[in-house]
Amino acid sequence: MNEQSVGIDVSKSKLDVCVLKGEKLKTKVFRNTRAGHVELSEWLRQRELLADTPIVLEATGPYSESVAIALTDAGWAVSVVNPARVVGFAQSELARNKTDKADARLIAKFGQRADLDIWVAPSPATRQLRALIDRLQALIDMRQQEKNRLEALDHGTPTTVRSMVDEHIEWLNNQIKKVQSEIDDHIDGNPELRLDAELIESIPGIGRRAAAQFLAYIGDVRRFHNAKALAAFIGVTPRQKQSGSSINGRSCLSRAGHASARKSLFMPGMVAKRYNPVVIAMAKRLEARGLTAKAIVGASMRKLVHLIYGVVKSGQPFDARIALSKLEFQEGI
Repeated sequence: MNEQSVGIDVSKSKLDVCVLKGEKLKTKVFRNTRAGHVELSEWLRQRELLADTPIVLEATGPYSESVAIALTDAGWAVSVVNPARVVGFAQSELARNKTDKADARLIAKFGQRADLDIWVAPSPATRQLRALIDRLQALIDMRQQEKNRLEALDHGTPTTVRSMVDEHIEWLNNQIKKVQSEIDDHIDGNPELRLDAELIESIPGIGRRAAAQFLAYIGDVRRFHNAKALAAFIGVTPRQKQSGSSINGRSCLSRAGHASARKSLFMPGMVAKRYNPVVIAMAKRLEARGLTAKAIVGASMRKLVHLIYGVVKSGQPFDARIALSKLEFQEGI
C-alpha cells in the first residue's frame, strides 16, 4: 500500500488533481494544455512528494496521453490504468458521488491500494507513426462515407452532386496513397520500427498495414513481462462465465483493453485462419471441440499476439516449426 498517491481525472479541457497523503488531501484544477502540464508538475514538486509516489490517471486516449508524457518526461512515476479497474474499485467503495473532483480523489485512493505498473511513454517515432495511422484511418472512413453517398445518389434523381462526390473520392484516394507512403517512409527511416515491422510481417496473416497499426498502438512490446500480459492489455484474453451448476456460458474475448489495437488484429486473425499453419492447427482443434466461428477468430487474434511477442522478443522471424512445437491448447479459449 502506498502512503502517498496522486489521482488525476482527465477531461478534454482540464485536469482535476488530488494529492493524498494518508487521509489528508489537496486538490487543484489545471488546464489540459502544455502550459497546464508544466504548472501541474511544478505544483506537485511543491507538495514535497516522495520520489516513488504514483501518479495515476485513466486511459482516455489523446487527452490522457499528452499529460502522461509530460509528467513522465518531468521524471514522475506515472501509471495509466484501464478505466474498468477504477470503476470496479468505485463499486467496492460504494462511491455515490460522481464529480470530477470526487473522481480524482477516488483515483488517488485507488493508487494507494492497487498494484500499479509504471507507464512507459511511447517514443517520438511511435507517436509520429500513430498520428499518421490515425490520419490514414480518418481518410479511409471519409472515403467510405462518400461511397455510401454515391450509392444513395444512384437510387435518386440524377444531380450534379454526383460529380462533386466523385471528385472528393478521387482526392481522398490520392491523400490515402500519400499518407500510406509517408507511413512506409517513416518506418523505413527508423531502424527500430523497421526491424520490428519486418519481424511482425514475417508472421503469415499480418501484412504491412496491420504491422504498422500494431506498432503505432502498442509501441515496443518488449515492455510487457510476457505474451499473456500483452494479450491482456489488448483485450484478447478469454473471459469465462461459469458458476456452480446453473451458469455455464460461452467464453468470449474480455474486450477490457486497447480497442484500436484489438480492431487492427481482426482481419489478420481471419486471414491467419487460412494461411498461418500454427493458427490453422489451433483452429481445427478448437472447431473439433465445438467452438463457434466467432470464438475461433478471437482465439486466432490471441495466438497472433503471442506470435508477435515471440518474434519481436527473440529477434528471429517467424518459424512455423518452432511455433508448432510450442503450440499449447488451453481450455476456455
